[in-house]
Amino acid sequence: MPINIPKQLPAGELLRQEKIFVMEEDRARTQQIRPLNILVCNLMPEKEKTELQLLRLLGNTPLQVNVTFLNTATYESKNVSKSHLQTFYTTFNEIKHRRYDGMIITGAPIERMEFEDVIYWQEITEIMEWAKLNVTSIMNICWGAQAALYHHYGIGKYELLKKCSGVYSHVITDLTVDLVRGFSDEYVAPHSRHTSVSIEEVRAHPDLRLLSYSDDAGVFIVQSKDNKQIMITGHLEYDATTLADEYERDVAKGDNVEVPVNYFPNDDPSKAPKNTWRAHSHLLFYNWLNYYVYQETPYKWDYVDEELEYHI
Repeated sequence: MPINIPKQLPAGELLRQEKIFVMEEDRARTQQIRPLNILVCNLMPEKEKTELQLLRLLGNTPLQVNVTFLNTATYESKNVSKSHLQTFYTTFNEIKHRRYDGMIITGAPIERMEFEDVIYWQEITEIMEWAKLNVTSIMNICWGAQAALYHHYGIGKYELLKKCSGVYSHVITDLTVDLVRGFSDEYVAPHSRHTSVSIEEVRAHPDLRLLSYSDDAGVFIVQSKDNKQIMITGHLEYDATTLADEYERDVAKGDNVEVPVNYFPNDDPSKAPKNTWRAHSHLLFYNWLNYYVYQETPYKWDYVDEELEYHI
């Protein structure tokens, strides 16, 4: 089934080139089905790249998905045009009367800051509180995962001695959990962050389940025991070249960064990296949409918006 996106969204043409089934919103309105409504709070600076990465994964399931992009009102990104934000994004005040089947909160390049020092921290915590009652399942990625662990469960972050950047091997603690159904016993995934969370604190928390970790990169997949919150501390959504782009950016800025671990062939940045995590990326998003959103969400939410009216 297709993913429903706004007309003229730049990611649309790239998705079509990749043979992802894309349906524009005008045609989607004629479909006599109940699509899943997914809210994406995109905090990444290069928003168009993140849009493409997430839409690629959300669009590769048998489910029809409507996607709404959310931008913070208290901070406006400097790496994307105002016209792009005005055309394809909305703010929390404009959608808080609605309910959504799923929500994604992305990472953000601010992990070295204290949470309370982030300009939009109050807005993000308001969104996270609203989501408890108005969203069936929330996937939190990288900084979004750390923010969720801190806000909901009181687990803070700490700064690493050096940046965790590369492709690391992970294990699964319980292969019977639906979120990791079909995963290999051992698999790889990218990480890119300056901070981490304590694996001991996660394991000790009565409301959390550690599903996957890396001996080198630490905590990776955490799930709340009520299945409401999913925290992914790395970036399974990344393209093959994303870590390379970040490395080149940091080198150009003069940062003292190391070559991403287990990423470039023979650790040579002049050689093109390969995507060795793609299958598990699609599997994770497929499992989330199926088992935690589609299987759990009400068929009809009790909400009203400008075009749709659903009553339980």
